[in-house]
Amino acid sequence: MATSYQHFLNKFPSVKLPVTLKEEDAHIYSAENEPLPHKLISEYIIPYDNAVDEFTEFVPCFQIADTKNFDAVVYWKAGLLNYQFVILTFGKGGKAIDKKVLAGTFSDGNIITRSVARLDDDMSIFIMSGQADKNDEEYDASKSTTIEIELLPDGKLIELAE
Repeated sequence: MATSYQHFLNKFPSVKLPVTLKEEDAHIYSAENEPLPHKLISEYIIPYDNAVDEFTEFVPCFQIADTKNFDAVVYWKAGLLNYQFVILTFGKGGKAIDKKVLAGTFSDGNIITRSVARLDDDMSIFIMSGQADKNDEEYDASKSTTIEIELLPDGKLIELAE
C-alpha cells in the first residue's frame, strides 16, 4: 500500500516543463484532476499555508517531472477574493522545503492584482503581475512588474535580483 505522502503525490499528474499558469487554467485542472481528500490537505498543505478557512478550496494541478532531490507540486487555492497557483516543494520523504505563490487573482475590494507565471525547463520561473483599480475600464501595462524565481536543486525557491 502506498504511503500517505505517495498517495498525495499521485494526485498531481507529472508534467515536463515549460508550463504557463494563467487564471483560466484553474478550470482545466479542476475538470481533469481528482480533488484532494481533506486528510491529505490537512497533512501536506495546511501546515504550510496559514491563510486557510473552512471555505478555501484546493485543486491539484501537477508535479514537476524529473526532479532528483525533491518533489515539487503546484496546486490551485481558491479563497474569498483570492485565487492562487502555489508551488510547494518537499524532500523525498515528504518534509516541506519551500512554498511560493506563482500566479492568480487577488482583490482587496478596491485594487485587483492579476499574475501569470511561466515555469521554464531550466527551473526558472517568471511571474508577470499587473494591478488595476476596480473602477478602471482599461489596464495600464506600464504598471506591470516581473519577478524571476529560481527553483534550486535542493528544492528551495529564491527570488533573483533585477
